Parts: sequence; C-alpha cells; structure tokens
Amino acid sequence: MRNDNPYENRREAGMALVDKLKPYASERPVVVGLPRGGVVVAAIVARALKADLDVIIAGKLRAPYNPELAIGAITEDGRVYLNALAIRGLHIKPDYLEKETKARLSAITERLALYRKIRKKVPLNGKTVIIADDGLATGATMISAIQAASAEGAARIIVAVPGGPEDTVELIRGMKEVSEVVCPVIPPLFFAVSQLYADFRQIEDEEVMKILEEFAD
Repeated sequence: MRNDNPYENRREAGMALVDKLKPYASERPVVVGLPRGGVVVAAIVARALKADLDVIIAGKLRAPYNPELAIGAITEDGRVYLNALAIRGLHIKPDYLEKETKARLSAITERLALYRKIRKKVPLNGKTVIIADDGLATGATMISAIQAASAEGAARIIVAVPGGPEDTVELIRGMKEVSEVVCPVIPPLFFAVSQLYADFRQIEDEEVMKILEEFAD
C-alpha cells in the first residue's frame, strides 16, 4: 500500500522520469544506472527513449560507526570524491579513509567483473549521458558518477532521480559538468531514499544482470 509514499516502486518512479526526459530521445543518449536500484529506474528510461543502457558503479565511502552515512564515494575507475566537511566534522583520520577506499574499490571490482560478462562498456565520449538512480541522499555516489562520466568525455550530462533533498539537488545542479537535473519530488522533510517508496526492496546483482542482458549487443 502506498500510504504517503510518492511512488509504489522503482518502476513507477522510472515512469515519472520518462515524460521529462523524452526530449532527449532524438540525441540518442546513453542511459547510465547506478547499481543496484538505479539500474531498475534507468532501464525504464532507456526502454522508453530507445536508448543504450550501461552502468557506472560508484561505491559509498562509509563513515566509521555509521555505515549508512556517506563521507564520499569511489567509482570503478578509482576516482574518489570526498566530502571534506563531513570528514572534518567527524574527525576521520587518513588511515581510515585509505582502508575504506581500498575495501570499497575491491568490492566494486568484483561486481564490475560480474556485470561486464553480460554487458560490454558503452562508450560515453561525445554522448548525451543520462545518469539515473533511485534517489538522492548525500549525493556522494552521484557526484562521483558525474565526474567519471565527464572524464570519459560525455558531451552533456543529465541527472535523473525520482526524488531527493533540496540541498543535494541544488548541489548537483550547480556542478559545471551537469546540464540538467530532473527530480520530480523534493520532500519538505527528507530522511532517506526509502521514504519515496511503498516498496523499497533490495535489488540483487542477479536482477541487474538480467536487465543488462536485455540490452546486451
């Protein structure tokens, strides 16, 4: 039952993004999902726009004693984004950051190996790239993914998320790499991405791989 959640599930959230993204269909964009939940949303968009689908894996760097809090993120190419304010505020030491970064990169490398058996990497150079996730919180993984797509030579980057807090949306909207942010729902009080959904079940790697297989050459 929906109750006060804006979306029943990730598929409904993806459909909410489609109408706002249809003008980009003529640019033959690449839709990039952030695993794992973001791939479900991205697939809805890619099907509607008849676009290529790929992934960028960005792993959250977790705060000590509070693994749900992101203090940064790292992408599959080793690119690191750090939230300097959070790191200073929590008095996080460099040796912890080094250990956490190595651990997350190792996990990303394992997951990427699974995905690339199914779907070869889609080149982003010169492309309009739509980066989709199932929601924003701190924005760390999205920022990291934006930087990775920009480094690959994306011509335009559009960020598409069903919802998120206003401060994070504005932070990402202000990035020089970003052409547009599509975010239909900005709750007045934001606690977690899960509040956007009646059904926020965990997405497993098997479901992501099944989606990637659909788009494989």
